[in-house]
Amino acid sequence: MTPTLMLFFTLCVLLCVLLAWVVIFPWLKGRAVVDNRLMSVNVAVFRERIAELDEDKAAGVIDEQSYQAQTASLKRQLLAAQTHAETHQVVGRVPRLIVIVWILLLAALAYLLVGDRTSVYKLWQAQANVGQVADDLLTGKIDTPPEWAAKDSAALITAMQTNVYAHAYDANRWMRLSELFSALQAQPQMLEALARAHRLEPDNHDIAMTYAQASFFANNGVLDGVARDVVTNVLKAEPNHEGAQMLMVMGETRAGRFEIAKAWLSKLRSSIAAKSGDRSEALASLDTLAANIEEQAKKAVQGVAVSINIAPNLMPQIGETDVLFVSISDTAGGAPYAVKRLPVSQMSGGTATLTLSDLDAMLPERTLSVGRAAGVQLALNARISHSGSAMSESGDLAANPVILGDVQTSANLTISQVVP
Repeated sequence: MTPTLMLFFTLCVLLCVLLAWVVIFPWLKGRAVVDNRLMSVNVAVFRERIAELDEDKAAGVIDEQSYQAQTASLKRQLLAAQTHAETHQVVGRVPRLIVIVWILLLAALAYLLVGDRTSVYKLWQAQANVGQVADDLLTGKIDTPPEWAAKDSAALITAMQTNVYAHAYDANRWMRLSELFSALQAQPQMLEALARAHRLEPDNHDIAMTYAQASFFANNGVLDGVARDVVTNVLKAEPNHEGAQMLMVMGETRAGRFEIAKAWLSKLRSSIAAKSGDRSEALASLDTLAANIEEQAKKAVQGVAVSINIAPNLMPQIGETDVLFVSISDTAGGAPYAVKRLPVSQMSGGTATLTLSDLDAMLPERTLSVGRAAGVQLALNARISHSGSAMSESGDLAANPVILGDVQTSANLTISQVVP
């Protein structure tokens, strides 16, 4: 049993004992009521009456029989007027202990029976079996788990996650956890782990670039606002950081900002050319990339520039994880000739500007140029999906389609309706 678990149960027991003592002790203590405030007054009055009777008897006012009768009556009145101490029997130590033990047992029984604790037991078992292995993996003491630990991968993953959360301020543990999620192809969890590591050490450029690159590829080659800020901060500190420059080249190219991409590529080429040694292979690769960017720029010119707005009344219905789909398709149906999928986070103030061209074709033989050459009637569509699905679903937000002319190069869309 781990020290943390022992501490947990110890505190639970102490809390139960304290509550039991506070609630039950006043009842078990018993009470004693003693109120003799009138005793002295009663005694004084009794004595005065006896003295008067003694005087009356001595003066012959009353006889012996009357004297005795009245004296006995006064004594009975004095006894009746006295307030006696009334007490409840105090409960002994053993009954008290029995009550406290029963409270603890009932509390434990309620904990076990109220809900399904299977997951908790599995977590404790994982901690006991592979907890140390998980810690060794996360601290870099070992690179691969032992064969016996790897057989129970679910327990190992659980133990690693628990370990990381127990050391939530250790950026290196979050980085190693992100590697685990990457191996499992769990991209959202991988990005969350990298984001936490970056927040813990924002000046660590290795972590920053790993996070930016993972975000770039997880978003299908789109450099979103967060990743762009991360790369920009790295370039401010290291203007000649080649990895950051290349990521800016790819991100700007993907976004259709080809002139900016060319500028970053030029900086990267100058930085590599200035280094000593043979850099011909790297420079040749950059020349190929430059030619590719130039070709994409020419194709983009032949596309359609699209401006998208969201109706103000629909803005509250948009979530942070929603996805914007913009497509050009045949009004008769079939696969789109061009489509783009963008995170809603890239829309600034409910607006977005983008270009659809042959670069955005789903199939090599089904491009926007092919559709126009065939005289197909094309429709421009825009939709915001809450689930991220390419298929339209109830609750999605959509725009009325716009029919494109044969040579139309720009269009405006307003997302103003909810898919029933």
